[in-house]
Amino acid sequence: MSTTSSVEPSAQSSAKPSVLFVCVHNAGRSQMAAGFLRAMAGDRIEVRSAGSEPAESINSIAVEAMSEVGIDITDNRPTLLAPDAVRASDVVITMGCGDACPIFPGKRYEDWVLDDPAGQGLESVRRIRDDIRARIEALIADLVPDAGATSMTSQATSSPITEEAPHD
Repeated sequence: MSTTSSVEPSAQSSAKPSVLFVCVHNAGRSQMAAGFLRAMAGDRIEVRSAGSEPAESINSIAVEAMSEVGIDITDNRPTLLAPDAVRASDVVITMGCGDACPIFPGKRYEDWVLDDPAGQGLESVRRIRDDIRARIEALIADLVPDAGATSMTSQATSSPITEEAPHD
């Protein structure tokens, strides 16, 4: 359910592209993705996130994992998915919410298959976070190819995240 072509910003959005991240609870994956996109794209991309069944609060382990890379999502709040949010977005990225997301013509839809961080430990959530970061870098390159992901470049390379050496 994904397309790889660049999108033109919708008439309802500003001159910059807009992205909506959707997961069931809007407490983990979609919040991390929105946090990365805001930090890495700055004001070049409009960012939204929502959930089909929003939780009461953000997943504390997701908050901790994001803080390790210098992104604070502590004050974010889960939001109910509304058709208007989909209509106002150029790109809609779902993360495990199934058919709960309304489909509108002319929108680019992608389904990112990611583990749910709910109930998982920090090590597992770090892997999910890093997978999301790589996808966000590719998304930015696709939506604003002339700009690239510059806002976090130094942060991403000096992040306290350590890569494990391959085991033989």
